[in-house]
Amino acid sequence: MMIRPGPLEIGLILILVIIFIVYGLLIVLPYWMIFSKAGFSKWLSLTQLVPIVNLIVLFYLAFAEWPVQRELNRMKQGSGGSVA
Repeated sequence: MMIRPGPLEIGLILILVIIFIVYGLLIVLPYWMIFSKAGFSKWLSLTQLVPIVNLIVLFYLAFAEWPVQRELNRMKQGSGGSVA
């Protein structure tokens, strides 16, 4: 014999699902913008939802040379050090 969830249980489950989606968006969206502006793949922002991996990626983002910086350094070297 199966017990079917009532309207209260279904409503609570829906509320929890909505809360988790909003929480996920609040975590992922800022990192999506940060990674794209730094020159990394935007999809790396999804790693922020995975415990421990999020810390590793955050430290990588903090200490790695960003692709944007690499491009700027290459432009500086090619133009004799002056950037317009």
